[in-house]
Order: sequence, then structure tokens, then C-alpha cells
Amino acid sequence: MTRRYQIAPAASRDLNRILDYFLERSIDAGEKFVDEFERKCRNIVSFPNIGKSYGYLAPNLRGVLLNDYIVLYIVTDELVEVVRILHGRQDLEAQFPESWQE
Repeated sequence: MTRRYQIAPAASRDLNRILDYFLERSIDAGEKFVDEFERKCRNIVSFPNIGKSYGYLAPNLRGVLLNDYIVLYIVTDELVEVVRILHGRQDLEAQFPESWQE
């Protein structure tokens, strides 16, 4: 069975905020970010354990760097779910309520 990736609603909101930022500064940079994001997601699907463990934030949470951002994801048998896309300087723990840790 081939795994696929899916963008969770929170990650979609994160991505929209990032793209809004780029639209104000450079459309080319925004397009490049989207291309790199899609390439990164395909790479995660092929090599799901490539990311660093962020298990202290949520069970089975992993993350990979994309420029100044961290693409956070959870892997199941059928799916790689991108759950958040956060700037590396953000307080990651504040973005994951305790309910994620159950």
C-alpha cells in the first residue's frame, strides 16, 4: 500500500499565514516555498522516519526543517498527516495543548 500525505486544518491555516507573509514581500519566494513544501512532503512519504522526534509535544510527532520552519507530522500505516508548520523560533510547546499528549 502506498502512503500519501494530508494537510490537517491547523497546518493549512499555518501554510496560509506563511503564504500571506510571502505575498506581501515576494510572490516568487512564496511560490518557491510552496514547491519546497510539496517536495518535502513527498520526501516524508518516502522516508517517514527521516524527521526528528518531537514526541515530547505529542505522541509519534516528527518534524523536518523547511527553511526557517518546522513541518510537524504524524505517520500512520496509510498516511503522513502534516499537523502544523511552525516557525523555528515559535514556542512549540505552546502550540500543542495537553490534549495532544494523551
